[in-house]
Amino acid sequence: MVNIKKFVREIPNWPKAGVNFKDITPLLQNKKAFQETINQTARPFEKNPPDLVVGIDARGFLLAAPLAYRLHAGLAIVRKKGKLPHKTLSAKYALEYATDCLEMHADAIKKGQKVVIADDVLATGGTMAATIELVEKLGGKIIGLVFLITLDFLNGRKKLKKYKIKSLISYK
Repeated sequence: MVNIKKFVREIPNWPKAGVNFKDITPLLQNKKAFQETINQTARPFEKNPPDLVVGIDARGFLLAAPLAYRLHAGLAIVRKKGKLPHKTLSAKYALEYATDCLEMHADAIKKGQKVVIADDVLATGGTMAATIELVEKLGGKIIGLVFLITLDFLNGRKKLKKYKIKSLISYK
């Protein structure tokens, strides 16, 4: 088994002072680490696979697409406002000093479809909470949330406690 955490590069003070950015590009570039990442995220859903994997703009797409392929599921995407060409639903979420908005195509999920949502990092949980709102508005049944990294010190798990969470790497 590959220790995938060693492939996450930490960039201090980026994009601003005080932030210790977790750069996953070395993990993506290493074929064994990337394969192990997808295999580990898929494992909890192999016996009860989703109909769809939903990926969150933009780094969540990097996990969601191969995870959907691995689980023989479809792929749906959630994007920042104004990036999708068809009729959309939207959900606002809070940032540190502002709000932002995510959108999903209104026909992306059929009522009752089993859904796994994938993103790269769980921080405060705001982005995931907005995505959950969209999936549930469309009638999707969320069977799990997948993250490559969880920043435990930001307490995002508390906001999402009613959902099954799979995270491969955590930072205390």
